[in-house]
Amino acid sequence: MPIELTLAPRHWVLMVFIASALFVHLRGRTRFGLFRALTDFTVLLAPFNALMYLFSRTPATAYLDPAKFPDLAPLQAQWQTIRAEALALDDEGHIRAAASYNDIGFNSFFRTGWKRFYLKWYGDELASARALCPNTVALLATIPTVKAAMFASLPPGARLVRHRDPYAGSLRYHLGLITPNSPACYIEVDGQRYHWRDGEAVMFDETYIHHAENTTDQRRVILFCDIERPLHFAPMRWFNRVFARLVMTASATQNVEGEPVGALNRFFYYAYQGRLQAKKLKASHRRVYYVLKWALIVGALAAIVL
Repeated sequence: MPIELTLAPRHWVLMVFIASALFVHLRGRTRFGLFRALTDFTVLLAPFNALMYLFSRTPATAYLDPAKFPDLAPLQAQWQTIRAEALALDDEGHIRAAASYNDIGFNSFFRTGWKRFYLKWYGDELASARALCPNTVALLATIPTVKAAMFASLPPGARLVRHRDPYAGSLRYHLGLITPNSPACYIEVDGQRYHWRDGEAVMFDETYIHHAENTTDQRRVILFCDIERPLHFAPMRWFNRVFARLVMTASATQNVEGEPVGALNRFFYYAYQGRLQAKKLKASHRRVYYVLKWALIVGALAAIVL
């Protein structure tokens, strides 16, 4: 008699995650090793991201033509106004690393010199931004597709290690404001290199593996924006916006004390305290650390598969 094989719902969920993770892993020319790809944080969003790629109206390329996004043209037209406010902020020390462990999206970048000042983040603009750079904030408010924006600084000698951003519902826009205008200060996306220039815009898909470095003796400050990914079909656009409202807003953080911090970043603050304790255990009892680490990994996998 034939044997019927049935899969429990959790096994279907696991298969969807694995298939989505492999799909994400195989995109592009530059890839992480398979183990890192399947254990990377972005795996958690792989099923959502796969839908974003499948229904995207933009080509599946690392870089995109900013001219295809005419609603962003006012940013480049007003780049000198934006530059003046960014320059004042940077000179006064407002473009900086987070003061605490409350910026889950960019926490690892601060260790290699990257700095930022938020203008808006998947919702209303920040009060500090309205006070310190009103012209830029007002301009951004006229462009609904800009979901998040900040001034981002890469000082001399700073770099960003290879990474890919976890959320595919947006595309990344950079507008050069204060740059070395040199190939020695660059970003490389999926193996293709670009260097920033004053007043010039570049767009790319930040879910491709990318890294950046400033090997010059001059600072680089840009306007950094998340632009809503154009999608086919209204239900998919609605789904993306709901996801952003529920998840991306939870990763909001502050420029100054007193501004609200999203739920994910409040959780991250306390989770990072646990990570610091784990680092101490690793330094003092390395073998115990790895035994506990792999016991947790094996236990989690067993709970899913069995």
